[in-house]
Amino acid sequence: MCSNTNISWRVLFFLPLLVLFHAGTLAAESSLPNIVLILADDLGYGDVQCNNPGGKIATPHIDRLAAAGMRFTDAHTTSSVCTPTRYSLLTGRYHWRTRLQSGVLGGLSPPLIAPERLTVAKLLRQRGYHTACIGKWHLGMTWPRKEGTPDFVDTIEKGPEGWNVDYGRPIAHGPNAAGFDYYFGISGSLDMVPYTYIENDRVTAIPTVDRDFPMMLGKEGRTTRRGSAAATFDAADVLPTLTRRAVDYIGQRAADARQGKPFFLYFPLNAPHTPIVPSQEWKGRSALNPYADFVMQVDASVGQVMRALEEHGLAENTLFLFTSDNGCSPEADFPALLAKGHHPSYVFRGHKADIWEGGHRVPFVVRWPSKVRAGSTCDALVGLIDVLATAAELVGVKLPDDAGEDSVSFLPLLLGKTSTPAREALVFQSISGRFAIRQGRWKLALCPGSGGWSQPRDAEAVKKKLPRVQLYDIQGDVGEQHNLQAEQPEVVKRLIALLEKYVADGRSTPGVPQANDVPIDLWKKP
Repeated sequence: MCSNTNISWRVLFFLPLLVLFHAGTLAAESSLPNIVLILADDLGYGDVQCNNPGGKIATPHIDRLAAAGMRFTDAHTTSSVCTPTRYSLLTGRYHWRTRLQSGVLGGLSPPLIAPERLTVAKLLRQRGYHTACIGKWHLGMTWPRKEGTPDFVDTIEKGPEGWNVDYGRPIAHGPNAAGFDYYFGISGSLDMVPYTYIENDRVTAIPTVDRDFPMMLGKEGRTTRRGSAAATFDAADVLPTLTRRAVDYIGQRAADARQGKPFFLYFPLNAPHTPIVPSQEWKGRSALNPYADFVMQVDASVGQVMRALEEHGLAENTLFLFTSDNGCSPEADFPALLAKGHHPSYVFRGHKADIWEGGHRVPFVVRWPSKVRAGSTCDALVGLIDVLATAAELVGVKLPDDAGEDSVSFLPLLLGKTSTPAREALVFQSISGRFAIRQGRWKLALCPGSGGWSQPRDAEAVKKKLPRVQLYDIQGDVGEQHNLQAEQPEVVKRLIALLEKYVADGRSTPGVPQANDVPIDLWKKP
């Protein structure tokens, strides 16, 4: 009796405290922000006007985002092409630790993200987020094959291979398996088969026709790969369709978000990548060329997502990130744009595919009202690979040793707690798999040329007897014009040793060493 009385007394005494603790926990969880991450496709650093005051393409919505938040001037992808960037962004791990040592996947390629690998989506879902990916995936999935057809591989399909898919069966190991509760989009770049939308694990319309699209609207001759397409699929409709789906998703999640159940929307656009097909509303709007029109349409898509957040009362508690997967492609027609005073790479050398800054330095703007100071600029070195560690710190999760091995949180930079980069160094790759490493003011590239498409390409550089490596003082020579490898041999030696350590350890952050998926050769051209 006394014992029961004592228990009852203790319960009565501690119950209010337990209620208060539980309420505090719920309040802490409900204060987690929604997260919207928009990844443009092949958008150059200088295509965003807030980065390039002399630029000729109007981007009012992205500029407004920057005015209300923080603009990063030294943000980079881990690669100058798309698939590897997307892998690193979602996993916090360098893509070259996987089987993908150069180039990109095709639209039918097998999945690159291992089933057990932690992703940003999985991490946030564990913390109660609803997660959605709407847009271009380009990280592989397991397509069901017709009987007797060959396996799909990593190389980009020529087109006819799309008819080897059994489109009536579900797709496995796609975005849903990578942690996304909902997916709608296309499997690869919009110049790759199949030309049809996917919703979760099934196509929304079975391809019945062969189709291709002009690489740039109004230019005759060059087209995308011809192959399997749904009868009603049109490349010009893709960006509007994806944007409409993203806006609808925000509307569907708004009530729950206002009740403290946040969402993560990863919105990887198909544009302004080829096919460069601005919709009728945007044709000619830039007075430059169709690429510039397409960039303006991308900006309008960003504006529609911003407006949806505002209309549903979610803007104040949403962390909004906008960036690009690599630099601008030469498909944009650089000579035509330069003739009218616009440089997609701004003051940087090179473009998409290259090891030089124009290949991997990208626009990066972050808005988080009341948390990130409006109109601020950050010059610290950051990478899109840092999104995972930043999300983990944001939601109070410690990453396990086998996750985010190369990810460093930039949350302290966002919150203005420091202006000093936490990142020791950052590694990049060109389309051919050539390596570069940046630490502080120094950037070392392990190739004699661009490593990509700009001149001189590596083979030409070898013929010209250019040095085997390139070392640039990025602070004093942001255009990478003066190779200092001969004058600074100790810097070259130190950076090579650091890169070798990152490879050997299987990680570049402190922690237990991990295994790479494949052997890594820093010097052999893939």
